[in-house]
Amino acid sequence: MFIAGAQSLEMNKKVVNALNVFPVPDGDTGTNMSLTMQSAVKEIKNNKGDTLEEIASLAANGSLMGARGNSGVILSQLLRGFAKGVKGKEKLTTKDLANALKMASDTAYKAVMKPVEGTILTVARESAEQAIVIAKKEKDIIAFVEKVIIEAEETLKKTPDMLKVLKEAGVVDSGGKGLIYIYLGALAVLTGNTPTTEDLEIIQRTVEHEELVEGNIEFGYCTEFIINVADADIEALKNTIKNYGDSMLVVGNENVVKVHIHTNHPGEVLEHGLKLGCLKDIKIDNMRLQHRHQNFEETEEIRPKSQKKQYGFITVTMGKGLTDIFKDFDVDCVIEGGQTMNPSTEDFVKAIDTVDATTIFILPNNSNIIMAANQAKSISQKDIRVIPTKSVPQGITSLMAFNLENTPQGNEEEMLEAIQNVKTAQVTYAVRDTSYNDIAIHEGDILGIGEGEIRAVGREIFDVSVELLNKVVTEEDEMITIFYGEETEEKVAHQLKERLEGLFSHCDVELYYGGQPLYYYIFSIE
Repeated sequence: MFIAGAQSLEMNKKVVNALNVFPVPDGDTGTNMSLTMQSAVKEIKNNKGDTLEEIASLAANGSLMGARGNSGVILSQLLRGFAKGVKGKEKLTTKDLANALKMASDTAYKAVMKPVEGTILTVARESAEQAIVIAKKEKDIIAFVEKVIIEAEETLKKTPDMLKVLKEAGVVDSGGKGLIYIYLGALAVLTGNTPTTEDLEIIQRTVEHEELVEGNIEFGYCTEFIINVADADIEALKNTIKNYGDSMLVVGNENVVKVHIHTNHPGEVLEHGLKLGCLKDIKIDNMRLQHRHQNFEETEEIRPKSQKKQYGFITVTMGKGLTDIFKDFDVDCVIEGGQTMNPSTEDFVKAIDTVDATTIFILPNNSNIIMAANQAKSISQKDIRVIPTKSVPQGITSLMAFNLENTPQGNEEEMLEAIQNVKTAQVTYAVRDTSYNDIAIHEGDILGIGEGEIRAVGREIFDVSVELLNKVVTEEDEMITIFYGEETEEKVAHQLKERLEGLFSHCDVELYYGGQPLYYYIFSIE
């Protein structure tokens, strides 16, 4: 599967190169990713590994040593995480494979100092998240991989909406496309086929932006090298060189450190590397010249740079359905997090950096996250407005109250008022034995939580949901919105909707897929 993935990418690298406009339009993403995969395959072939763990580990080590460019280094980290995910496994079920893909995505995100959505990272993450869901029902490996690829392709189609430079160029993300070619090669082996070449005429649409040659490439030299050093302090090196440029990646294992950075002073970066150990595989490319000489098949005139928009939005949630709902409200950045995974101040600062707007509203959607959002506000130089939403229903309600024609202060006041008019109810489960208001709660019990208080306890999700809503919904309420989670079947959710419509005939009842973990249902009552 590794070998066929590398073959598929090599056969289609020109397609990937033609899509390459981010982070700089130097047209080498496909080449860099292909060389990285070839290095992984070379390591596998040279060492004759014969177990899952050995082969994955060889691929990870080989890709690290041969990683080329920003995309190649990220790919090496995906392989590194995948290797961690299959460690100790003698065979892989669909669940094992899904977990390994998720570990791959998590590892790659951690390696990037400023992750940008709409890139290979997004394609890897969203397809891995869906893989976890798919694996719960799909046990056939071939069918599983086919479905994961479909999800990856759906995410790839959305990358222009996440990254402005892609939309302006009329292309999808090149790194994400390269990752899909690897997946397609792996699938071809499973089905007994051979990797195929995609029709270039379908894909090869990009923009040769002459203005980008000298003006928009701020840091002109792509600088890469390996340091032979054992157990280096990678974080210290990151902090030392981070101000020399951008697109920085510093990764490694117990024996070497791989450095990639776009900078105007490659010699100074190399000097810092020399302080740690012996350097090898040094590569410095002038990206301005690369771009100038790039021979694209199709040329279009560059659009004028659009003005900064007035309003931007950052929110926090978990679950594909809820993420899509927030995206439908034109939220610029959705940070993955919630009750058991609270984003840090740094997460918010990074998100703020990606939103090009005069005023940015942050919707934390959890009381434990509000402080981190406010700390990010105090650090940022931008006009940040934190709306202290404590739940997803409050976040959605605040967005509905937003008015593009209103002033920042006026919108803030309207959104603050709106969240006072929505009630939140949730159905989850107890993780341990406890008691609440003299009610004995046992591990595994179903809990109905209304406005932060446990209102119902039982063994059946359906019964607890009905009991909870009976205690929370009043005659004054007009609408109940149900968001069902990843553990809840759609048909069961529809049955609950019908029951609630009968119980609360004075309310409109709406049902949406939330896909959230931990909570079987989240209810919004207005």
